[in-house]
Amino acid sequence: MSRLPSTDLTDYAEQLIRNRHATRAFRPEAVPEDTIRAIFSLAGAAPSSSNAQPWRVEVVSGARRERLADALQAAHAEQRTSVDVPYSEGMYAPVHRERRAAFGADLYGALRIAPDDHLARAAYVAESLRFYGAPHVAFLFVTGDGGVRLAADVGAYMQTLLLAMAAYGVASCPQGLLSFYADTVRTELGVTGGKLLVGISFGYADESAPVNRVTTERAALETTTAFHA
Repeated sequence: MSRLPSTDLTDYAEQLIRNRHATRAFRPEAVPEDTIRAIFSLAGAAPSSSNAQPWRVEVVSGARRERLADALQAAHAEQRTSVDVPYSEGMYAPVHRERRAAFGADLYGALRIAPDDHLARAAYVAESLRFYGAPHVAFLFVTGDGGVRLAADVGAYMQTLLLAMAAYGVASCPQGLLSFYADTVRTELGVTGGKLLVGISFGYADESAPVNRVTTERAALETTTAFHA
């Protein structure tokens, strides 16, 4: 199929969407506050059913970030998990597991961690609770009854937020693991409502880190999408 004629806008959208990726090593310098506010203001334009906007976002930086990282690592060490949105390895179909395994091989290969080095893998997972060194982290809560339909709206917000960050030159990494310690996050931040869906670490990428050069393939269009006429 021939490529459609492009415009400046379509070229920019293509570059923005295809070049955005999860960053797992960050530089320590903070993103300026006005940039952060501009990003989250833009993300607020995300679509939602009947404009309900069922999200609550907690952005953490500075000393509070350090205390939260300590608390998360302590909860992890003590196996004090608290998950608001159910998770199970069984939710993945065989094709999903194949894709996850391929990604894991690439990730740990870049980190020079052998497949059977379980101690090193566990240590890396524990260290990821310090947000991969990112100076900022955002927690996305689903408000209302926290059900899957509202979570879908928060998913739309998350993608809009990730693209807004990329547009401002800010790197990011959605971390599902952070949602495994929802009660810890709530306690540390004084949050009383909502269900924690995901945490997103963000800042400026450490371009020298090999882990940030890991690339992922996407499924062919025909394997995920059907067109009916």
